[in-house]
Amino acid sequence: WAGKPFGFASERLFAVPVTWPSVMETIVLNIRMPRIIMACLVGCCLASAGACYQGVFQNPMAAPDLLGASTGACFGAALAILHGRSSAMITLYAFFFSLLTVLLVFVIGQRAPGQKTVNLILAGIMVSSLFSAGTSYIKLVADPGSKLPEITYWLMGGLSGTRLPMALGLIPLLLIRWRLNLLTLGEEEARALGINTALLRLIVVVCATLVTAASVSVSGLIGWVGLVIPHLCRRYIG
Repeated sequence: WAGKPFGFASERLFAVPVTWPSVMETIVLNIRMPRIIMACLVGCCLASAGACYQGVFQNPMAAPDLLGASTGACFGAALAILHGRSSAMITLYAFFFSLLTVLLVFVIGQRAPGQKTVNLILAGIMVSSLFSAGTSYIKLVADPGSKLPEITYWLMGGLSGTRLPMALGLIPLLLIRWRLNLLTLGEEEARALGINTALLRLIVVVCATLVTAASVSVSGLIGWVGLVIPHLCRRYIG
């Protein structure tokens, strides 16, 4: 049956009469279905990144957009498009500035006096606003005939293509998920159980940032999935 249409298999395997035209079958299988799968994958990636940020920073309010990962990715992509970079370089710029944003937030939150959790949230809001303003400035100076539409289209996102960095970032996070759970016990307890907390935090931050940057490049800026979905899952799973 290689090369046969889906309707052929449906009629032979499931005894379902084919009442739809071939063009409808092509639209559903080649256009709609891949985009539905991509939408589910983007939601999975953002929720996983949000859960990882919450575990690493031990902050229930941590999320990719709150810590600046999403806005940093948008700024990096807009900057790459402004300079006429290739598609691969746009993704690389998005990842680099996404990681840079999270690192800035973490450094500011750790060095500022006061409660670390509150400092982390405030630093995330401040740095996110800074990179968001930078993205607005890039859109202001971009060529309205070519660069500005491309930047706007990238920021709006779409579900017509796949991004390999999503899978590359999710695989390490799935492999170290049990070690990540140990961080919720506290820094000293995790070290007593043989966890290299500094290395683990670095790996998780890099992978979660890669996942976030890849998701933003596909779907645009989504502001609530990375924060809300992990908490909803914990209510059912623990």
